[in-house]
Amino acid sequence: MTESDERITCQELTELTNDYIEGTLPSHEMALFEQHLNFCDGCDWYVDQMRATIATVGRIEPEEVPPDIRDKLLAAFRDRNRS
Repeated sequence: MTESDERITCQELTELTNDYIEGTLPSHEMALFEQHLNFCDGCDWYVDQMRATIATVGRIEPEEVPPDIRDKLLAAFRDRNRS
């Protein structure tokens, strides 16, 4: 995304959600992100669910994830990106 963009799409928002929650988005992208949340109930719900998941599960260190589960998760993310 460039600073000349006037808005972000729902897909862009989902891709930026981790940076938003962690507070690492540049200020221009943060403003566009929050503007989108103000007008999109679905994305607002999505961000709320991500926050709730993080609060419930906490932070899991990579070495805490069993290798077979890690492999399944990675495969699921790869498949999602292909579609």
